[in-house]
Amino acid sequence: MPKPRPAHLDSPAFTRFMKVFSAAHVAVYQLSGGRLGGRFPRSGAPVCLLTTIGRRSGTHRTKPLLYLPDGDRVVIVASVGGHPRHPAWYHNLTANPNVLVQIGPDRRPMRARTADAAEREELWPRLVARYPDYADYQSWTDREIPVVICEPV
Repeated sequence: MPKPRPAHLDSPAFTRFMKVFSAAHVAVYQLSGGRLGGRFPRSGAPVCLLTTIGRRSGTHRTKPLLYLPDGDRVVIVASVGGHPRHPAWYHNLTANPNVLVQIGPDRRPMRARTADAAEREELWPRLVARYPDYADYQSWTDREIPVVICEPV
């Protein structure tokens, strides 16, 4: 049984704020080549931009996400703050795994996939060490939060 997720995270006002904040973050990151918005303020964790193709619309969608560098791979987490459903970007990349990852000014085409159980077991502690809130997010939901590995094409 998950712990209760803080109610304010599901309020319409917070959802609208996060959409506006996310769009502004993407714009600032892109305009500055990642010099601004390249680190998450509270933890200092690095931020990348992930561009997926909408599974129904075909539209390119870009989200700022914390990431873990792992050699030439980029590891991201589909947490949505412990929401009970996966984020839209995760559904998009499962439908079309060809993504674009921007780290700083560098943009790389990559192929995304969900980590298998052994990979997740190895990566999850490293992700939580980088951003401890992931452990809280997992405790707030019944779903296993996916770990996504983006690999060079």
